[in-house]
Amino acid sequence: MKDRVSIGKIVAAHGIKGEVKLRPESIGLVQLKKCPKAENKDATQKFEIKALGMAASNIRLKIKGIDDRNAAEAMVGTELFVQRSALPKLDEEEFYIADLVNLPVYLNSKDHKIGQVVGLLNFGAGEIIEIRLDGHKDTEMLPFTKEYVPTIDIDEGYVIVSSATMKFAEDDEE
Repeated sequence: MKDRVSIGKIVAAHGIKGEVKLRPESIGLVQLKKCPKAENKDATQKFEIKALGMAASNIRLKIKGIDDRNAAEAMVGTELFVQRSALPKLDEEEFYIADLVNLPVYLNSKDHKIGQVVGLLNFGAGEIIEIRLDGHKDTEMLPFTKEYVPTIDIDEGYVIVSSATMKFAEDDEE
């Protein structure tokens, strides 16, 4: 799946003219506007898409051939993918979420592995990195800033966080 990137999942119909709401996973509205084609998870269906704008934290999409609410509702649950080669080039220190998910996470240095990246979230006040702690069902969330996440090495495949949250500190004391 490295040649394809999940752009998100259709979570609802929007309006009566066949628009859908996409919960984005790896790219934002600006990047998605540059991707005119997508496909479903098993690549059996191809779609011509047009990103129209935002609807709360979702992206409004128009899919060619989906022209009414019933057809849009039938798309709910569909995960959409694009070819990695169709994605815009990223600037330095920009990342696709798909490249971060499942990377091991270390605390302060590569000597202390604490978990792995689950995903990135945005509740409106900025990006948050979600980390599943080794040996725990719980996850920790940290601001996705240089202060808290000073090192991301996609090529080597790891993330270093520098903030010791209460749970991390408790793990250290054991």
